[in-house]
Amino acid sequence: MGDASMLPEIEQELSILESDLERRSFLAMLSGPYDPGDALLAIHAGAGGTDSQDWAGMLMRMYLRWAEASGYDTEVLDITEGEEAGIKSVTIAVNGKYAYGYLRSEKGVHRLVRLSPFDSAHRRHTSFALVEILPQVAFDDPDIQINPSEIKIDVFRSSGAGGQNVQKNATAIRLTHLPTGIVVTCQNERSQTQNKEFALRILRSRLLELKKAEKDVEIAVLRGEYTKAEWGSQIRSYVLHPYQMVKDHRTEYETGNSQSVLDGNLQGFMEAYLRAK
Repeated sequence: MGDASMLPEIEQELSILESDLERRSFLAMLSGPYDPGDALLAIHAGAGGTDSQDWAGMLMRMYLRWAEASGYDTEVLDITEGEEAGIKSVTIAVNGKYAYGYLRSEKGVHRLVRLSPFDSAHRRHTSFALVEILPQVAFDDPDIQINPSEIKIDVFRSSGAGGQNVQKNATAIRLTHLPTGIVVTCQNERSQTQNKEFALRILRSRLLELKKAEKDVEIAVLRGEYTKAEWGSQIRSYVLHPYQMVKDHRTEYETGNSQSVLDGNLQGFMEAYLRAK
């Protein structure tokens, strides 16, 4: 007969071992070459005017709250405000261990269904926003080489809400990569030198993503699996009316607590995506 007094201690040790095994198993899913590193998060409002710009602003708040709760540092590198509400676009640096590994689950079109606060008749509207997730690329990464002669640099004044928020000096930077046509802007409360440095960082990330996308298409064509990615093919729907639900269309993971998700509770969606992949 065993000593029954040892049972609680054994159960506790077993629970610790199971938790450790679960953590190691999950980290094994974050084994891509850029998964352990920092990320760039970009959000773009889709067609739909003020509603879509407001939706893009809601997504920015959601991701900033998720990052704060997850212990990541964030910095807004470039933002274009909406005319009435929300934002037209934003680029945010998310820095911390496995930031890219977790956030890559969020790449794609996000769809919102709600009663519009900007419609005088208070009708139901559907809004779209595109989320881009890019790995931050080290300047010495051999995969990305940029020839300075292939970059056009424009300097302009940062746009703001007026008054003291508008930069008196031209500190904002626009980079155009001539071979690909990629355009990157960076405007913030910084010097021209700092904005140029961040713009180059974003350009490197976009060039890596372009190279990766071309390779993925090539592999898909060879396998006979290639289908063009369209704007309307949303990855996730957020329904606030006539019922409450957030559903990921890739994994079928869903929750009825829409407000919790919009407050940054994304872990369930991220883990479901990584397990499915």
